[in-house]
Amino acid sequence: MSSPFMQAIREHLRARHYSKRTEQTYIYWILGYIRFHNRAHPSNLSADHIVQYLEHLAITQKVTPSTQKTALNALMYLYKRFLNWDQALLELGDFHRAKTPKKIPVVLSKEEIKSVFALLQGEYLSCENMMYGSGLRVMEVCRLRVKDIDFERLTVAVNDGKGRKNRITTLSESCVADLRRQLDICRAYFQEDNQAERWDGVYLPYALAKKYPNAPFEFSWQYLFPARQRTLDNREGKVRRHHIYDRTLQRAVKKAALEAGINKPATCHSFRHSFATHLLERGADIRTVQEQLGHSDVQTTEIYTHVLNRGGHAVKSPLEDL
Repeated sequence: MSSPFMQAIREHLRARHYSKRTEQTYIYWILGYIRFHNRAHPSNLSADHIVQYLEHLAITQKVTPSTQKTALNALMYLYKRFLNWDQALLELGDFHRAKTPKKIPVVLSKEEIKSVFALLQGEYLSCENMMYGSGLRVMEVCRLRVKDIDFERLTVAVNDGKGRKNRITTLSESCVADLRRQLDICRAYFQEDNQAERWDGVYLPYALAKKYPNAPFEFSWQYLFPARQRTLDNREGKVRRHHIYDRTLQRAVKKAALEAGINKPATCHSFRHSFATHLLERGADIRTVQEQLGHSDVQTTEIYTHVLNRGGHAVKSPLEDL
């Protein structure tokens, strides 16, 4: 059972409508920080103690830069938002930043993608089609709503994606028939939920739930890839049907890649990488690819041009001259 202090932080996060995943992440790092300092109360610590913990993560735990940054964000929330410390007390100065070599994305060939698709079925295949066909991240696929698919314009609306950004990306015609079948499944679940003894509608972020109070009970707002069972949302005490669990999808894809004999470390994200790389190979403009992927900075998208430049056709080996 959590301490009154940690429970107070949870309630503070929930009162400000942070997502369940953010709540879990912040609690994890705040607990790690407290345990690192022998369970001392954070109000009795200082900016130097924050630096010690962050450097421990980088030097001893060898975490990635993004992980260290997440831990820092959690601690800044603890001190700035929860404990109301003044910024002057939180000047961290220079400290050891986590560093990792820049990774080249894992890109699958078209044949490799076909071999994985051949081993997937049902909603797992539909999700991977969306990742490769529209360049979506795994959570963007899981959180798609019925209303986000426009069959007439062949577009997918990605709402509240990474960085809380919205964008429109392409929908492959090859996905249309499969998605229409998926909508039939969604409608069957929707009818089942409406007839259930208790169902409190689909989850909506606080601002939307307040603005559209009837939306949770409308078909257009239901998840495109719903979970098979209704569950109790412990945070709100409501019975809901959540979306497909991202880790279940990731395990299914990893298993299929191994069975297909793919030796690369293929994951769900590899299909998004492949989407971008194959678009560039077909002559797409990098700005267009940037918009499709939802990158804020074109430099992030340029990593895929590095993949192209390192391909076997970019440099002729001197061995060919012998």
